[in-house]
Amino acid sequence: MNINPRTKEAYQLFHQGILALSRAEQAGLRVDVTYIEKKKAFLTKKIEHLEDRFKQTNFFRHWQHSIKGKVNINSNAQLSAFLYTVKKIEIEKETDSGQGATDYEALRQMNIPELNDLLEIRKLKKVRDVYLDGFLREQVDGYTHPSFNLHLPVTYRSSSDHPNFQNIPARDEESMQICRRAIFPRPGHQFLEVDFKSIEVAVGACYHKDSNMLKYLNDPKSDMHADVAKQVFLIDSLDRSVPEHEVLRQAAKNGFVFPEFYGDYYKNCATNVACKWGKLGKNRWKAGEGIKMPTDTLSDHLINKGIKSLSNFEDHLKKIEKDFWKNRFSEYADWKDRWCRIYRKYGYIDLLTGFRCSGIMNEKELVSYPIQGAAFHCLLFSFIQLDEAMTVEKWDTRLVGQVHDNSILDVNPSELEYIAKTIKQITTKQLPHKWPWIIVPMEVKMEVCPIDGSWAEKTKYKI
Repeated sequence: MNINPRTKEAYQLFHQGILALSRAEQAGLRVDVTYIEKKKAFLTKKIEHLEDRFKQTNFFRHWQHSIKGKVNINSNAQLSAFLYTVKKIEIEKETDSGQGATDYEALRQMNIPELNDLLEIRKLKKVRDVYLDGFLREQVDGYTHPSFNLHLPVTYRSSSDHPNFQNIPARDEESMQICRRAIFPRPGHQFLEVDFKSIEVAVGACYHKDSNMLKYLNDPKSDMHADVAKQVFLIDSLDRSVPEHEVLRQAAKNGFVFPEFYGDYYKNCATNVACKWGKLGKNRWKAGEGIKMPTDTLSDHLINKGIKSLSNFEDHLKKIEKDFWKNRFSEYADWKDRWCRIYRKYGYIDLLTGFRCSGIMNEKELVSYPIQGAAFHCLLFSFIQLDEAMTVEKWDTRLVGQVHDNSILDVNPSELEYIAKTIKQITTKQLPHKWPWIIVPMEVKMEVCPIDGSWAEKTKYKI
């Protein structure tokens, strides 16, 4: 796909952005080398123990007898052949080369208990060999200086390498804690993380202008994800202060709403919601299975509602998907159709921020690229303004990184309150003034780490 800035304003955004990001690269982040070396040694022992235990299972013995030569537990090709050719497991997901998938989700959904140790081994090896080793390899005098690129991603977002700061685990709690406990601010300083709240949903609304979506975004008391969760899980009310309800909301948000926005469909969503989030199997469900509900388990609740299997749940989500696009967000659906027709007619699409995408794109890419790109440009504009204020006013605080919709600052504690107010002014006032096409409120949330605390020790920060 071809990418290029269509306007002078778009070029200037990236030109200024490259300079601001280069100063963040120069600032760098402090790395606890001693911690990393000790943690690597600990992980090595843990991996060896898990490998020994895994090799005592019937699963491994069967695998060993099925091949000529030595089993390589790190070989996806060997594992795929054993699972799908020897054990005759039905292929639910294929790799690009046509093999049965052996990624984390594919293996977890097979619900084979003996695979749990193998999944843990693979996860810990990645933490040790990719992330921790990357920090050690790239650090100089106890500091690492990740690179941030604006010329590579076709979505007009940024990327990172040496090491990849944007790929540090965030969803798996154990992996996140291990990796982020290696990263520190300068002595006597603290990290401040600034996250644009629902930025892609907000920017998407600036494209399609769906009236129901605009109501959600302009009414802080409304909750789109909670409303969809009530439909998906057949519950009358949802209270986010109840932990089980919050899990259901997250499942609806990340397993159905966002995938639907980016072109997925009900069957994949059903598997994602029921199996990944709900911890249910792919066959007929039994009582007592799945995540906890306030009074029973997810399987108990759904069975009582007449949904007794993944197949039943797929039928249920098919109806919700139809309602989602026909009634809840019909104007959004109409925009997607118009947007694709424009591309088929002209061979390109223009972003609200002055960039043009041309070349071969599928429908998912057509509707996601403009939203992801413009959402990142909101962050980049704010990053540039913050970098300029930091330079002009000679702060001791430094911008040190950027992760998708987040900015990371190494803050002098005496400057924290002033900087937080400056960030809020830039993101909620200057940004909408910069681009009048922003027709919904821009919001940010902030988290702060203790003075001399690692990146893993975040707590909410309110101005």
